[in-house]
Amino acid sequence: MKNIKESQSALVNDTCTDCGSYADIGAVIDEHDTLLTVTLSGSDAQEKAQTLSDKAKNRFEDVESEIKIENEMVTLLIRFAFSAEKMIFQLENSI
Repeated sequence: MKNIKESQSALVNDTCTDCGSYADIGAVIDEHDTLLTVTLSGSDAQEKAQTLSDKAKNRFEDVESEIKIENEMVTLLIRFAFSAEKMIFQLENSI
């Protein structure tokens, strides 16, 4: 256990002596991580991007999105009000 504590980051507070799985949640979630970037390709990429954008706006308030098209790549940028909303949206949509 001593070796584990010595090798971990100062941001991690690992206090579980049985499993070593406790981590300070602030080390995992950054409160400013509110921008989700999704890159899509294929003939229906723009449609998929618009669908995801609409889902985010319907699910959460104060969501802003932008779709960028460059060559054959479509990039969707979704800015959430809170990082927790971003994480929930990613989990719900398997992103």
